[in-house]
Amino acid sequence: MNNGMTIIRRGKSYYLRRRVPKRYAPVEDRTFFHRSLHTDSEAIAREKAAMVWTQAIEGWEDRLAGNDASAAERFEAARNIAKRHGFRFLPIDKVASLPRDKFFDRVEAAGSVTGDKKAFEAAAILGAVEQPKITVSAALDFFWGMSKDRIIGKSDDQRRRWRNPRIKAVRNFVNVVGDLPIDEITGDDMLAFTDWWTEKIEREGLTPNSANKDLTHFCNIIK
Repeated sequence: MNNGMTIIRRGKSYYLRRRVPKRYAPVEDRTFFHRSLHTDSEAIAREKAAMVWTQAIEGWEDRLAGNDASAAERFEAARNIAKRHGFRFLPIDKVASLPRDKFFDRVEAAGSVTGDKKAFEAAAILGAVEQPKITVSAALDFFWGMSKDRIIGKSDDQRRRWRNPRIKAVRNFVNVVGDLPIDEITGDDMLAFTDWWTEKIEREGLTPNSANKDLTHFCNIIK
C-alpha cells in the first residue's frame, strides 16, 4: 500500500489497484482503477505503477476538459478537409508510402493552404491527425450498429434479453481490467479477466458456463 495504491498479483502478472478520486466521477464509472503492469517482478511493478497512475490521471483530466470528444471531432474534421482537397484521409505512415507523384500532390496541397487553421488543414492532408482509439465501451456501441440483423423480428423483451448479457460482459471487463483501447488489450488482461471469473465462480458457487458465456460475448464484441 502506497498513498492508496495497491499492487496485486493475478496469475503471472502484477496489477495496479487504486480508488478513483471523486473528482473524476463524472467521467469514470468505476470506483476502483485496475490496470495490468505487464511484469511478474514486484520491484518493476512498483516502479511502473506510479507512471500508469499518472497516465490515468491525465486521461481523466482530458475527459473533464472535453478533449475526448474534441479528438473525435478533430479526426472527423480532418477527414472532411482531406476530402475537400480531393484526397482520401490516410494516416501519415501511409501517406509517406504513396507513389512519389501522389505524395508530392499532397505536399503541394498542404503547402498551399491559408488562413487561421492552415496548420491543421495541412496536417489533415498529410495524415498527421491521430485517429481516436476505440475503447471497450465504445466497441459495444459499434457492435449494436453492426448487429442489427440479429434482432430483426424480435420483440422488445427478446431484444432486451439479447442485449443485457453483452452489456454485462463489457461492464465486467471494464470493472476488472479497465476501459482499454481494444488494440491495447493483452493476453495478461484476458488472463486477469479469466482469473476474476474463476474466483467469482468459487466464491458464489456459480457454474463454469456463466464465465464461458461472458467471455464468449466479450470476445465476439471485440472481434
